[in-house]
Amino acid sequence: MKVLIVHNSYQQPGGEDVVVAQEAALLRWAGHEVVEYRRSNQALESLGLGGKLALPVRLIWAHDAARELAALMRRLQPDVVHVHNTFAMISPAAYYVCQGLGVPVVQTLHNYRLHCPRADFFRAGRVCEACLGKRLPWPGIVHGCYRGSRLQTTGVAAMLAVHRWWQTWATQVDVYIALTEFARQKMIQGGLPAEKIVLKPNFVSPDPGLRQGIGDYALFVGRCAPAKKICTLLEAWQHVDAVPLKLVGGGPEANTVRQLIRQYRLENVECLGQRSRDEVFRLMKQARFVVFPSEWYETFGMVLVEAFACGVPVIASRLGAIEEVVAAGQTGLLFNPGDAADLAAKVRWARDHPEALVTMGQKARQVYEAKYTPTQNYPMLLDIYTRAISAARGRGRPQSVS
Repeated sequence: MKVLIVHNSYQQPGGEDVVVAQEAALLRWAGHEVVEYRRSNQALESLGLGGKLALPVRLIWAHDAARELAALMRRLQPDVVHVHNTFAMISPAAYYVCQGLGVPVVQTLHNYRLHCPRADFFRAGRVCEACLGKRLPWPGIVHGCYRGSRLQTTGVAAMLAVHRWWQTWATQVDVYIALTEFARQKMIQGGLPAEKIVLKPNFVSPDPGLRQGIGDYALFVGRCAPAKKICTLLEAWQHVDAVPLKLVGGGPEANTVRQLIRQYRLENVECLGQRSRDEVFRLMKQARFVVFPSEWYETFGMVLVEAFACGVPVIASRLGAIEEVVAAGQTGLLFNPGDAADLAAKVRWARDHPEALVTMGQKARQVYEAKYTPTQNYPMLLDIYTRAISAARGRGRPQSVS
């Protein structure tokens, strides 16, 4: 099978990029021909005045990306196009190119961009669904949700409104991939056709291997961003003396995190900054448990299953898809979102029950082997591609590019 992967990366690398690379590698390993069309939002920094003024139009229809994609597809003649992200340099024009050339489209829903200008249902430090289901996401404009700017949010909101009016999301994509059932239900609430959304989780590859023994510290891995709620984590650690905490990751709040550590006089908390994936796995294997205090609607949470792959239990927020991935008392513990006292209590329990942690880690590894390996994921992905091809054929669209 010939697969064209389309992905627009953000200015800061993230979990989406890891998933795209892993799926492309998996398909090549299975013998499929894979070609990638990529753009990056780093190009936004080099736009001149004219380009910046035209950006709202580009969000709706990026003519240059559409031309490049059409030319590539005519040469490649792919059997299916798998889109991961089109924001902002590619735009939803990519779907129409595929439709016009008769190629089935699969779209992975890595975030909530189709229903929220910020893409994360998170505002003012808490979950916000004000734009969910609205043809024009005007609450996002009022609050300037995208990058704190009403003007920039208006551009994103216009893109969403125009493509809802054109029925792009309903007619131009053959199959959507939701990463969890929670995320799937949110997408349906927002208006995506339920019959087009299938469930397929992400996976961890290569297998980092099961750790031996039990570590001596807690570990946080993630961006230093408001929705990740490191502030709640640090508040909890004021009441946890005997468990060191290591923080891995960079981001917009990295300096704020360091200031809070000094303010709270947390001598048992260490900021390690950005680390390679191999280094993260090494740190995971030496940790007692991973802490995941996120307070937004994570669509999946790669860190959770990466910890599972290492045989490490997780202490996580009881919220949305997180609760779907982490089974309380089996693969980890859950605490009330934003409740530092409850988190501290769960950490103290974990500190005092090392044998239970070992059992949870073993169960976490079993869950990884049953659900989140490339071997488990590949037939699911192939079935999705087959479904998309059948859907396109059923509408009388050509099976290949002419």
